[in-house]
Amino acid sequence: MLRRVKKLIRENRQYHQDNYLLLQELNWADVFHDSIRGFDWLEKLPLNIGRWAGGYNFFYVLVRILNDYRPSRILELGLGESSKLISVFAENNPETELHTIIEEDIEWKLNFEKNHRLSKSSIIEICPAKEIIVNGFETKVFSGIKEKLELPYDFYVIDGPKGSERYSRYDIVDIAGNFKSNEEFVILFDDAQRTGEKDTIAELIELFNKKGIPMKVGAFIGLKKVMVLATEKYRHVITI
Repeated sequence: MLRRVKKLIRENRQYHQDNYLLLQELNWADVFHDSIRGFDWLEKLPLNIGRWAGGYNFFYVLVRILNDYRPSRILELGLGESSKLISVFAENNPETELHTIIEEDIEWKLNFEKNHRLSKSSIIEICPAKEIIVNGFETKVFSGIKEKLELPYDFYVIDGPKGSERYSRYDIVDIAGNFKSNEEFVILFDDAQRTGEKDTIAELIELFNKKGIPMKVGAFIGLKKVMVLATEKYRHVITI
């Protein structure tokens, strides 16, 4: 009887937590749709938000960063719905010099290019996934990624490769190892509620502390969690 009661309590707590996150996501959907009013470059863009793609919180923060700060050099890890949005932004923003997209799957790239036209500033680079050991755990990273990058960038969107249980999407830590203390940038991290992404974000924060790069860190909660790490120039992004 006691076990049954404990099980019912756990299920009830999970039910309320799931409902809370769903309500948060619905609220972000309203905020997102309100925030893009008047953006001719975006209002007619077909986007599939949610499921494997970013949620409404992710796309709201993404649009605000693009529109408010107009980054000139953007690195995106993972090809998908956000690539469409960033590319359309780049096409309508003469300040955008480069939008580099790193993708692991050549078939996904070819299928994407059949259905979507990217801006002249957008480049898709294929770096097949491989497994490495980080702090004793296997994790997927992009092979040969460093040869494909044109550092520095001022905006990093982290949504690939496919997630790992621990130290997920660790490429950004290796990339950040080359950052100079005076660089200004913002990092947008999707799926930050998962253990693997939490590992990587913690490693990033520790790295920036060692480098003496002050960081502002913000969280945006929906069905999934989005994290933002920003230097002084972009400090207000955590309050949007």
